[in-house]
Amino acid sequence: MTTLAVTGHIDLTEETVPLVRAALREVLAPYSEDLTGVSCIAAGADSLFAEEVSAIGGRLVVVVPSLDYRTAVVKPEDAAVYDHLNETAMEVVTLPFEIADRTAYEAANAELLKRADRLVAVWDGTPPSGNGGGTADLVEEAGRAGVPVDVVWPDGAARRG
Repeated sequence: MTTLAVTGHIDLTEETVPLVRAALREVLAPYSEDLTGVSCIAAGADSLFAEEVSAIGGRLVVVVPSLDYRTAVVKPEDAAVYDHLNETAMEVVTLPFEIADRTAYEAANAELLKRADRLVAVWDGTPPSGNGGGTADLVEEAGRAGVPVDVVWPDGAARRG
């Protein structure tokens, strides 16, 4: 059994979504049904990863950063996917933070890393912002922890804004 965790950008362009989905399929293919995927199922990379893990018959573990995450962070247009992934997960771990803030995101990242054999990073290589809890921060933490990282950023991929 291999456990892959994911980190990645939420602000993928519409044109980038199919590129990232195809690249994730390639990364996940060797694991087939012997896979557990761990994700915070945020919009963008996290939910794409979770959908692809489920599509190949893998088991999904969801890490929810805070008690208010669903109501405070999940946008109405992302709610159906978020709810579906939560409902189909084999395990949902909700961290005990009242509000979704950097502390909660950093704790969620730590939980992802604790469970991971490998980290899949849908990441454009942008360095950490200095705010903590982001994609680049988790990539750096994985490196320090000795967790291998598979970076996914296909040619032509871009972020909004």
